[in-house]
Amino acid sequence: MAIFEEPLKSPFPSIVSSSPSPVGSVEPASGMEALPRGSDSVEATREIGKIETYSPLYYAACTFGGLASCGLTHMAITPLDVVKCNMQIDPEKYKSISSGFGVLIQEQGFRGFFKGWVPTLLGYSAQGACKFGFYEFFKKFYADVTGPKHASKYKTLIYLAGAASAEVIADIALCPMEAVKVRVQTQPLFARGLRDGLPKFLKSEGVRGLYKGLLPLWGRQIPYTMMKFASFETIVEMIYKHVIPKPKEQCSKPLQLAVSFAGGYAAGVLCAVISHPADNLVSFLNNAAGATVTDAVRQLGLRGLFTRGLPLRIVMIGTLTGAQWGVYDAFKVLVGLQTTGGLMPPTTSNQEHAKQS
Repeated sequence: MAIFEEPLKSPFPSIVSSSPSPVGSVEPASGMEALPRGSDSVEATREIGKIETYSPLYYAACTFGGLASCGLTHMAITPLDVVKCNMQIDPEKYKSISSGFGVLIQEQGFRGFFKGWVPTLLGYSAQGACKFGFYEFFKKFYADVTGPKHASKYKTLIYLAGAASAEVIADIALCPMEAVKVRVQTQPLFARGLRDGLPKFLKSEGVRGLYKGLLPLWGRQIPYTMMKFASFETIVEMIYKHVIPKPKEQCSKPLQLAVSFAGGYAAGVLCAVISHPADNLVSFLNNAAGATVTDAVRQLGLRGLFTRGLPLRIVMIGTLTGAQWGVYDAFKVLVGLQTTGGLMPPTTSNQEHAKQS
């Protein structure tokens, strides 16, 4: 893995200047955590590849990294998602994970495991682009609003607010494809995929039907994403502080990416638990025309709402979230950026002070 020990060249030579764009060393104001000290760590803080941190190109890179990380990983676990959705909708038929796989392959064959992969890829690619791109934007925005004296003290609240704001936008992009995906996966005779499924859905429920599940989707995804980003940032910080006996900037890139996956997996387990009731609601509402939240609660019951399909979803979301952070940070490393976690974004006032120094 020696390739990671050398500085990585940017794949964007035509739009990135040939010389690095220093962000500038940042002197922390009162109440802020100090950034890493020492010549190596200061240089790592000042020069992060050839893309200036929090520049438009930086946000574009994060957006594309999010698109790739969410779209590809969600598509890869389509078989698990198909079984999970059917366990939520028809627990009498799909009684367990193992029997669910058996029933599916017996009735629909191997192709049944990948039903809905196209709306999954398109929907979660759009969601991932908005989620990661806007998270980086809002994290910096709320750090600026909070100010240099309080940004470090309230960093967890900044992570939570940034994640929630980004997810509100991301779910608007996801919702139509999620509605078609669930219908295709849980009703074998409804459609073969997106090409015939979307026109049928629009004919039966109209455009508004595509957004029928938006509120439950927000109920599932906003807590999920708040937990995903805030717990990831905290877990990664704790790993570098208590588990790895040297500063992050002195760790090899493969080790940093391993930390990203481990932190992502742990965060994913927490995400699955906190967002599972809303996930059951989304599956129920998108499966039946005219269904309401009251119908879902009455049929599933409170116990079923919190537990039906949960073990499979813990495995699925833990693996998914770990892989997403791994892919996302691998892309950031590829274009010359640092991996996520370990440092709060410098506020605008600190950056301006650093440039004047």
